[in-house]
Amino acid sequence: METTEINLEEHFQNKIDNEIRIEPKDWMPDAYRKTLVRQISQHAHSEIVGMLPEANWITRAPTLNRKKILLAKVQDEAGHGLYLYCAAETLGVTRDETINDLHSGKAKYSSIFNYPTLTWADMGVIGWLVDGAAILNQVPLCRASYGPYARAMVRICKEESFHQRQGYELMMKLAQGSPEQKAMAQDAFNRWWWPTLMMFGPKDADSGNTEQSMKWRIKRFTNDELRQRFVDVSVPQAEYLGLTIPDPDLKFNEETGHYEFGEIDWDEFWKVVKGNGLCSKERIETRKKAFDDGAWVREAATAYHEKRKLREEQNRKTV
Repeated sequence: METTEINLEEHFQNKIDNEIRIEPKDWMPDAYRKTLVRQISQHAHSEIVGMLPEANWITRAPTLNRKKILLAKVQDEAGHGLYLYCAAETLGVTRDETINDLHSGKAKYSSIFNYPTLTWADMGVIGWLVDGAAILNQVPLCRASYGPYARAMVRICKEESFHQRQGYELMMKLAQGSPEQKAMAQDAFNRWWWPTLMMFGPKDADSGNTEQSMKWRIKRFTNDELRQRFVDVSVPQAEYLGLTIPDPDLKFNEETGHYEFGEIDWDEFWKVVKGNGLCSKERIETRKKAFDDGAWVREAATAYHEKRKLREEQNRKTV
């Protein structure tokens, strides 16, 4: 490594250590840029693919009000994906490249969206648990070292907090409803509890990216720290709803002030991460079909932009 590059890296790390944001035109190590492209595009893909399990229930929502709420939420997720794709583009990657990586299977997205949504109660659990886990993951990203990513996360986190409250309110309605509704809520909770714990990623000992990401202050907390925080927050919420945690090993440790919980099924985790989840193929095929079906909209928008650009140029020449 040449002396000039060493000095640049030292200056770069010094800025991060002093909580100075890195902006698109600033010098950055190639590894930092690649890490951000991977993480931000994966985050964007998760928002877009995450629309699919909930969109399946828009036509089956029990009331018009619930349908309106779910429509607004799915629309928010689309917006989150667009914010994040734009943030990724500031690192020199194109929208087409990121989308092609998703469709080809090269890029990953959150494994939680490869599970089926079997009942209406799943909409409540996704809002409460899945969005709750996302908030714990994402609030620290508002202080990420890369400026465009951090700024995008500020708005995203505000909207995710609203989604989480909506989900919990729906679960409360079901838990306080008829025996059938409460049973449906418990069943959904049983199915989503463990996959939600997997959302925080592999345990720290098996995470190859955490140490460097924390040094660069892209991440602020480890996977296990965030997972523990989620359990500590969620267990009292579940107890308030009258739901039973599907973990016989769960217990509160008076000395540490934290809940101890059972071992995650890591074999299932890695199976789903590698694209072998219950809905993995269906999600990508649906996403690809939606992209292809929307080609005419992109073409029309491009044609309109070119015509407008040409008209503006002609107007300037006549002035």
